[in-house]
Amino acid sequence: MSPRKPPGSVLVVDGANVVGARPDGWWKDRAGAARRLHEELLVADVDQDVVVLVLEGQAKAGVRAGRDAHVRTVHAARDGDAAIVEETRRAVEAGSRVVVVTADRALDARVHGVGATTMSPTWLLSRL
Repeated sequence: MSPRKPPGSVLVVDGANVVGARPDGWWKDRAGAARRLHEELLVADVDQDVVVLVLEGQAKAGVRAGRDAHVRTVHAARDGDAAIVEETRRAVEAGSRVVVVTADRALDARVHGVGATTMSPTWLLSRL
């Protein structure tokens, strides 16, 4: 059995940042907002082979952890930033090109430090 080939490119999505970028009442139903984002990512116009959606807190109730088509949902054990950095590190170490979607400047610096590039939530929302 040959080892699995790593995906060529990975999009890691900071679910809290992307959901928070839309003033649509998400704060009243965090789980519902996460579910809507997940559904949109399934049909999004992005170039990456794999999308990793990282959810934390109440948003985790909206989407089960695991894979749906090309979207893999990760439930952060502690804070979302740590999970995003870990997912990014793994993908980079596997040889993938990684783009992280976040507006968090501290997280931006951390993922750049492990070899990823970043895009804003607005960039992603324009593709949903």
